[in-house]
Formats: sequence, C-alpha cells, structure tokens
Amino acid sequence: MCKDILWKTLSEAYAFAGNSLLKPMTMTSTVGLDPAFWEAFPVFDDDAVAQAVEACACYAEEAGRRADEGEDGPQRASVEYTRLFVGPPSPAAPPWETMYRGKDVTVGFGQATFEMRELLRAVGLEVRNANNQYEDHMGIELLYLSELCRLRVIGQSATELADIAAFIEQHPLAWIEPFRDRVSEAAPNGYFAGLLLVAQRVLEHHAKLLTR
Repeated sequence: MCKDILWKTLSEAYAFAGNSLLKPMTMTSTVGLDPAFWEAFPVFDDDAVAQAVEACACYAEEAGRRADEGEDGPQRASVEYTRLFVGPPSPAAPPWETMYRGKDVTVGFGQATFEMRELLRAVGLEVRNANNQYEDHMGIELLYLSELCRLRVIGQSATELADIAAFIEQHPLAWIEPFRDRVSEAAPNGYFAGLLLVAQRVLEHHAKLLTR
C-alpha cells in the first residue's frame, strides 16, 4: 500500500470509529451493522486488526438475524451507547481520558482536556456540539488523529511523524484498553466493545509503523 493510500485509509478508519463514539447510531450511520462494511474494512495486513474486524462482522451478522426476528438494531446499539457513555445516572464507561489518568477520578475535566484543546487548536479545530463534550473524549481524539492523517495526504501537515507517534502512545493508546474493559464489563458482547477493539488494534498497528 503506497503511503498516501495508507494515510487516507487510516484517516477513514479513525473517522468512522471517532464518529461512532460521539453520537448514538440512531443519529448517525448504521453501516456498523452491515457485514459487508466489515468485510471491506481495512486490516492493514495485520492479523490482530483482522481478528478484531472479524468479531465486528460476526456481531453484524447476528444483528441481521435479530433484525429478521423484528429487532431494531440501531435502536439496540443506541440504548447501549446511552447506558455506556451518557447515563443516567452517570456513564457506565466514561469516554474521557481524564477519567483514566489516576485512581478514583470522578470529574471528567482535567489536564488531558487542556492538552487536547491545545492540540486541536494547533491544527485549526475546535469542539462545537450541542452536548459540549470535553476535548479528551475518545471519539474526539480519534477524529483529531484522522485529521492529522488527512493533512499528510494533502501535503499540508506540519506535524512530524514522531509527534504523531507520541500522540498515539500518550493519548488514545494510553487509555483505550481500560476504557474498553469498562465497556466490556457493562455491555458484554455488545457493539462498542468490538468497535473499540478495532480502534485499539489500528492504533497499535499505526504506532508500530511510525516507530520502525
């Protein structure tokens, strides 16, 4: 895979995962419930990515069988989303990095929020949404990384490869596993545990590429 195509494909993968974590499926795309989408999803010649994608394809196939029996798949995923990331009374799996930076953290606004705000500002991005999400939301971190990849494709990136690698290691990859663990505990065999595993494996693959 040539470098431009690789960066474009990474950008698209991060964008899908990031957007999926910022809105319930009833308000965004439902392609995650389509087995064909996962069959076409890039695996980057990485067995760990491929296994994670295969698990999502299996979930989508099962969702199709449940839909044949009358279940509303997007609604099911949206209920899971709300329980995990919104509440009430509080999110079962808080989606903000600050919550994973120390023990017994209960306030979702901290140093990681400020760090992400500055990083976003440096590439001309600003969080504007009705929910006033903190900037260290996993979905926003993945969308920021998607934008870094996109800028490299169009030749407008001022971010060094070493800095992209450092961001991956110090931000999303540093806390996606404990975040995913909370998701898996609260919603075992759900949609989002599989989605986060795909995101984690892509991050790990990308980090390896950048540190070779």
